[in-house]
Amino acid sequence: MAKQSWEEKQVSLGGAIIAGVITLVVGFFVGINWSNFAPHFLPYLGVQTRTAHDWSALDEVYNALQTNFDGEIDQNLLIEGAKKGMTDALGDVYTSYMSPEEARDYEDVLHGNIGAGVGIEMALREGYVRVVRVLPDNPAIRAGVKAGDIIYKVDGEEVYDQTTEQISNKLRGDAGTDVILTVVRDGKELDFKMTREEINNVSAYVTYDGNTAIITVTRFDTDTGTLVQSIVNKEFKDHKITKVILDLRNNGGGYVLAAKDLVSLWLDGDIVLIQKGARLADTTAYANRNQATLADIPTVVLVNGSTASASEIVAGALKDHNKATILGETTFGKGVVQTLYNLSAGSLLKVTTAHWYTPNGDSINENGIKPDIEVERTYDDINHSRDPQLDAAKKL
Repeated sequence: MAKQSWEEKQVSLGGAIIAGVITLVVGFFVGINWSNFAPHFLPYLGVQTRTAHDWSALDEVYNALQTNFDGEIDQNLLIEGAKKGMTDALGDVYTSYMSPEEARDYEDVLHGNIGAGVGIEMALREGYVRVVRVLPDNPAIRAGVKAGDIIYKVDGEEVYDQTTEQISNKLRGDAGTDVILTVVRDGKELDFKMTREEINNVSAYVTYDGNTAIITVTRFDTDTGTLVQSIVNKEFKDHKITKVILDLRNNGGGYVLAAKDLVSLWLDGDIVLIQKGARLADTTAYANRNQATLADIPTVVLVNGSTASASEIVAGALKDHNKATILGETTFGKGVVQTLYNLSAGSLLKVTTAHWYTPNGDSINENGIKPDIEVERTYDDINHSRDPQLDAAKKL
């Protein structure tokens, strides 16, 4: 009996020695290659990697400026410029660094807290930032601004080569203050002087046409999905709704979770999107369960060239699961995911971290979602309050 006990201990000790040797070998191999492993491994644990870099080339530029520049040097401004330059050098229009002030403006727009403005919606169309919609009973429509106008200047400053976010920031301001917007229409410059007013900018609302409910979603705020769910649950039964038109035209996106909440009115636990990234694990997002009160209601989704990001997620999911007919024009084609990182002093970094795919595995990035039924709505239609897309949707 004693001999058997010793043999068992011998086997255990031998295994421990072998395991120890393997651990040492693996540890040594990983140790000498840690710089290669870390960036790919640590993100799975939610750890941000820090890599040592040689910034002597930047120091060389700074020292030369400090020594030779004929003027005052604000070190903070140089650092802010370096941060912006670093993100801009990536060549990705969706990755950007925002100063604390820009970050506050971005968050305000994302949540619809736009304050005072002139009441226009704009988007990048045909190579220019254009007015895509003029909100009713607001300064812009009263001044004569029209859909299709190319935004050229704000208060005399040329902005035609800036982003929609940058232009929006310039158009906003304190209520009662004036702003001059210069647009290009039919090759001619037109100036419009307007007084800013408080803008009511809800993210979603519902109107009714008989037994048809028209759900208009202008952006995906944090509570947009639950807001629409509440309206549907409270009002649709009383209106005896037999058809839904979901209007996602000019919706530039927002929070993906809000899009998932909205699409859960039609999908019950089904795949909403598939997310793939070079540095993050592939993930699949599913619709919420037991909320699909519209699953059997005939639905038409209206889209156009300014339907982007989270709104494309909704359209793509409903299309792939055969829960809706997509009508209108090919969408923008923004199939990438941005993650927001809060930095020091209130600054913000918006980074493209992954690409997303529809439930069928299709990438819409730079391609967009093609409608099942193509119907164009021209700027002339918009400016004369004609809506052939909505008219076509009502007839289906």
